Amino acid sequence: MSKAARLAVDIGGTFTDVAVERAGEDGTERWTGKVLTTPHAPELGVLEGVRVVLERAALTPADIELVIHGTTLATNAIIERKGARTALLTTDGFRDVLALGNESRYDQYDLNIDLAQPLIPRRWRLTVPERLDNEGHVLLALDEAAVRAQVETLRAEGIESLAIGFLHAFVNPAHERRAAAIVHEMWPDLPISLSSEVSPEMREWERFSTTAANAYVQPLMASYLRRLEAGLKEAGFTCPLFMMLSGGGLTTLDTAARFPIRLVESGPAGGAIFSAHVAKQRGWSKVLSFDMGGTTAKVCLIDDFAPQASRTFEVARVGRFKKGSGLPLRIPVIEMVEIGAGGGSIAHLDALGRIQVGPESAGADPGPVCYGRGGDKPAVTDANLALGRYEPDLFAGGALKLHVQPALDALDAHVGRKLGLAPEMAGLGVVEMVDENMANAARVHAIESGKGYGGRGIIAFGGGGPVHGYRVAEKIGVDRVLVPSGAGVGSAIGFLRAPVGYEVVKSLYQRFRTFDVAAVNALLAEMSAEASRVVAEGAFGAPTQEHRLAFMRYVGQGHEINVALPARALTEADIPEIRSAYDAEYTRFYDRPVPGSDVEILSFAVTVATIAEPVEPVAPVADTPAPAPIRMQRVRDTATGQVADWQVYDRAQMPAGSAVPGPCIVAEAETSTLVGPGWSCRVDGLRYLELTRGG
Repeated sequence: MSKAARLAVDIGGTFTDVAVERAGEDGTERWTGKVLTTPHAPELGVLEGVRVVLERAALTPADIELVIHGTTLATNAIIERKGARTALLTTDGFRDVLALGNESRYDQYDLNIDLAQPLIPRRWRLTVPERLDNEGHVLLALDEAAVRAQVETLRAEGIESLAIGFLHAFVNPAHERRAAAIVHEMWPDLPISLSSEVSPEMREWERFSTTAANAYVQPLMASYLRRLEAGLKEAGFTCPLFMMLSGGGLTTLDTAARFPIRLVESGPAGGAIFSAHVAKQRGWSKVLSFDMGGTTAKVCLIDDFAPQASRTFEVARVGRFKKGSGLPLRIPVIEMVEIGAGGGSIAHLDALGRIQVGPESAGADPGPVCYGRGGDKPAVTDANLALGRYEPDLFAGGALKLHVQPALDALDAHVGRKLGLAPEMAGLGVVEMVDENMANAARVHAIESGKGYGGRGIIAFGGGGPVHGYRVAEKIGVDRVLVPSGAGVGSAIGFLRAPVGYEVVKSLYQRFRTFDVAAVNALLAEMSAEASRVVAEGAFGAPTQEHRLAFMRYVGQGHEINVALPARALTEADIPEIRSAYDAEYTRFYDRPVPGSDVEILSFAVTVATIAEPVEPVAPVADTPAPAPIRMQRVRDTATGQVADWQVYDRAQMPAGSAVPGPCIVAEAETSTLVGPGWSCRVDGLRYLELTRGG
């Protein structure tokens, strides 16, 4: 059999999802599967999931032409502080940049404010004499003897990874590279991350923080990726292994091992790509991507079939929903909000006796109480089971039997008894609270983005998205929910839709009144060559396209707006047009430009990516009679608390054009779609489920 199949794997906190697609004469065939994640050795869960799905598809490793992988392991290592013993080598006088930050407070009125602690403690933040000015000129030569002395200190402290960040190294990396060469000469096996390579942009706090985080997770991620690569080869795979990036593109294993910080949101990024593809198929130009898994829920706004993008990201926020309370990362990323609200999120009462859910999760081991694997604290999955939303013998396609009574006992002991509620009503409180948490995250995300939910639909996926989607929609005022095929493994399917791409961002300060066209063209050409070189390793000759951005602001302002540049050498004639484009974009944000003020450019970005295949919109289908329900299920409605018999339909038996009224459940192997009272569900031409309120 010719190699025509592609395989994608997404590691989540609870489940590892696998999807295989093969193009054939009659269209694309797909096989999917879920297995429990193996936190102690994630590659074992990956290999088991791959084995199960290939067996289901009657394929062999030789039939696979490409493996694509995404994971939140880097994110989890930072949040749980389980990375390497990392040191920072920096310029004399700048030892405490990581602790000082930019001195902003995410809550001005909290006198006991907690700030995110640096990944590198102060005693491992070492300095050496050297200094460059803001244009990269040497003011003080690097003291090489001091570098050698600090290497001995690193050895004595048992350091496992090193970040090097010097002042103004984004303009001139010579001192950082020389310091790295000295360290490598004395200690060849020590992993080293340079700020001039990881995040070559101005603003030393963000640059140092990103470099420190990269160094912090590099030994862990490099080791895992090499073990996975070896395991796949041992299993008979000879095809390339690509990694999903946080910005929505794919890259090679070597690049990912070198810059693992770019993988922090790789799993959720696959989900956003999946939603954008589905939105394009249905012609929904404004949607909210809602991805609820076993550990977290992710929401992302998608407009004009493209997810929102950003150059900044926060990880390990101390304040819930509070921007500025986490560790800043300066990387290309799909902009989304991620909260600890998944099937494994643990429910408890706070000091005031209020039900709280998450962010702590039972994960895959031991998992929720109903898994019967040793968990003793109630999770969202236990609450859903107590409400009758899951059939115990058919959860996860029947691969995992759920235990009802232990779940009820845990809800009673930890929630219900303390509040004078029956276990089932305690479960209702838990589910309502987690739904409100997710709805609130969606509201905050829209407000921060300056957008609303009028005319917007929800694309729900992940193991929990279709279960909770209609209720979240009610809370934020949305009347349409779409549940695509393969929703339970949506992020993995999204990996198969992602282009091979790479983004390079670098700083070069410019003002329009003194714009140096030659210098800007030289920088953009260098960035284009770097991005093209990375993409060429995995594009296999496929055509590519290039996008360029400049990040601008009026002189004296603190934040930039990005403006598109033509993907070619600039001329003097382009300068006024770019300035006009900035004024227009600024007016879109703030209603009017600032007359008479010069504009400065701080950074440039160049993205090279393979060209996506065109998407054919779905054709309308005629109404078709719905099949008979396969069973009845007693379900407690979370809005009213009433218990009623809900009809259960098998999704595989529902033909295109069929429709059923709510309340009902549409069941499938990896998830179930709940259609609440007042909602209806119709199957479209792609076999997607469209839920409509009031229809």
